[in-house]
Amino acid sequence: MPTLRPTLESGRYADVAQLVERRLPKPKVAGSRPVVRFNVPFTRKNLKEDLEDLGSNFDGSPDLEFRAATKALELERSGLSYQYVPPDYRFPYGHTHKEQEELYVVVRGSGRMKLDDEIVELKEWDVVRVPPGTWRGYEAGPDGLEILIFGAPHLGDNPREDVEGRRDWWTDS
Repeated sequence: MPTLRPTLESGRYADVAQLVERRLPKPKVAGSRPVVRFNVPFTRKNLKEDLEDLGSNFDGSPDLEFRAATKALELERSGLSYQYVPPDYRFPYGHTHKEQEELYVVVRGSGRMKLDDEIVELKEWDVVRVPPGTWRGYEAGPDGLEILIFGAPHLGDNPREDVEGRRDWWTDS
């Protein structure tokens, strides 16, 4: 990107659009404007189509979905996963993080979440922030539970070092 410098005529900073237009070829059709495209690094993935479903790794319901997007999206400072918990089913593991804070966003359905010893009701578009050191687990209501989970900071190449998990952590109703 060019550095803005004062123009000779006015001593003011040149408009970015003028700088870009000076470097673009003139349009061949009278009255048309060139299209400006910037090379912005990004990664695009479809959570449901492009990512492997790891749900069967959790030895639970065959309808359980778990799709980890952190590596696929090349995230550098955060983490992202998608989960679908089938109707009236409790995710079989509870877990806690040493350093990572997580946000759970309910995109569809309803359910409950256990945070240490407190149980919280969840509905569509609720967001729950869970700080490091808090145990968490969740279960779906009658329509299932679809959640996006955002975590920060990024846990590096070995995220298992930050997490402690326990099967059947949430045993009471």
